[in-house]
Amino acid sequence: MTQIFEFKSNGKFTVTVDENNVKIKSKGMLNYINKGSRGEKSIPIKSITAIQFKDPSLTAGYIQFAYSGSSESKGGVFDAVKDENTVLFAKKELKQAKDLVDLIESKRHASSAPQTTAVSSADEILKMKELLDAGVLTQDEFDAKKKQLLGI
Repeated sequence: MTQIFEFKSNGKFTVTVDENNVKIKSKGMLNYINKGSRGEKSIPIKSITAIQFKDPSLTAGYIQFAYSGSSESKGGVFDAVKDENTVLFAKKELKQAKDLVDLIESKRHASSAPQTTAVSSADEILKMKELLDAGVLTQDEFDAKKKQLLGI
């Protein structure tokens, strides 16, 4: 499911989050002056290593994405303004910014969670048959396990 977040206060940013990518598109004169005409930046969610979140106070807040191979700006909001991996937002957009970070974090954790492989009953029965043939299980033990796996 694709979700779109629009930030319009400090430059204009559209952030699109789908199952695999975060896409940042900056628009407007302020962004053109600070970042040039770079088009849309697409970052694979599985490659994001960190998300820096700064609440807005006297200056704009920002969300900065770090990933393998990216260069992270370290000079606060003034450097973040020029960073193509950063989205600026105002205090009135704080909830939306937090929602964006929460969504991306949940997708990051979901993609890094170990995948459990479901073993079918047929596979288990085949393993039990091999153990029966090897003499590890008796016919009665095999039959009991087979009934259990088949739900009989």
